[in-house]
Amino acid sequence: MESPQRQTILENPSLSEAENVIKSGISRHRTVVIAGECTVDYDGRASSKLETGERLVIFKPDGSALVHRPKDYSPVNWQPSGSIFHTKLGKDGLVVRVFRRKERESMVITFTGLQLVSVLDLVDKGEFNLYASEKEMQEALLFKPDMLEPGFRPMTKEMAVDPGFIDIIGYDSEGTLTVVEIKRVKANKKAVEQLKKYMDVIDLDEKRTVRAILVAPEITDNGLDLLKELGYEFKALSPQKCSDVLKQKKGTPLTAFFEP
Repeated sequence: MESPQRQTILENPSLSEAENVIKSGISRHRTVVIAGECTVDYDGRASSKLETGERLVIFKPDGSALVHRPKDYSPVNWQPSGSIFHTKLGKDGLVVRVFRRKERESMVITFTGLQLVSVLDLVDKGEFNLYASEKEMQEALLFKPDMLEPGFRPMTKEMAVDPGFIDIIGYDSEGTLTVVEIKRVKANKKAVEQLKKYMDVIDLDEKRTVRAILVAPEITDNGLDLLKELGYEFKALSPQKCSDVLKQKKGTPLTAFFEP
């Protein structure tokens, strides 16, 4: 089945049928996807041989190559971008050699049977956004404490207590000691129970008021019920907002933190 504009797909092709299609796809900087039986020999930083098996092989327009087994998410063999390809049909099968001259390493894939060969003209101009981790949410709150509430003053982070580490301890605008636990995903009852363990250690003085705040994008109903029952508070904060704050931080000159 062929579409000259965007793709070429061969189902159960012979090795000779596939040779020119693979060569053409690589030379035109297309994404080439091959499913078939092959062996893989690598020589470079070390040496390895992958015996015969059915695998998924991907050649990308940037010159990278990946060999995937039917299981596991990581490739079993690979070559980085900028590699050079040489494809030739020989007596042992259809051989694709992927090599880098400077590093003197090569990966030789020998196909002995093919189920599918696809040459795809893929276009991807989408921006990749990786939003903040819990550590980065913590960093954002330390940089802009008002995101928690106006007047909040962080005093320490990662305070070690017997159940673990308290994300942030500080004081609110009224001078009340405040314990902050951060979750980057929807908080649940278990997160509230974790906060309670910290409070059991911190809130030992009956004469001192201590606030407990759980920070997360959202919270489950049973988590919120327990939170209210314990007298704790919830503040909604998204990893995306924290990520945006950290971008501002990176663009802030060091002198901005000096007092006039």
